[in-house]
Amino acid sequence: MHTEIKKWGNSAVVRLPAAMLARLKLEVGSPVVLTADDGGFRIVPTTAKPVFKLDDLLAGITDENRHECIDWGPDVGREGDY
Repeated sequence: MHTEIKKWGNSAVVRLPAAMLARLKLEVGSPVVLTADDGGFRIVPTTAKPVFKLDDLLAGITDENRHECIDWGPDVGREGDY
């Protein structure tokens, strides 16, 4: 496929046709990794790592999914200080 590098503000862009996005199951805003090698570049789809917030994780704890305390044996360092 042939395309051109275009100017967009102070940046440059490569327009990706809708057919190519559909084939790769991508859409505007999909995370990708851009790497340069051997005189060219490569755009690879990736999945963004989810961002977990402690408050959201703690809110998911219920009596039904809470497990009993597990005895891992005696402390071997300073973990008992906390």
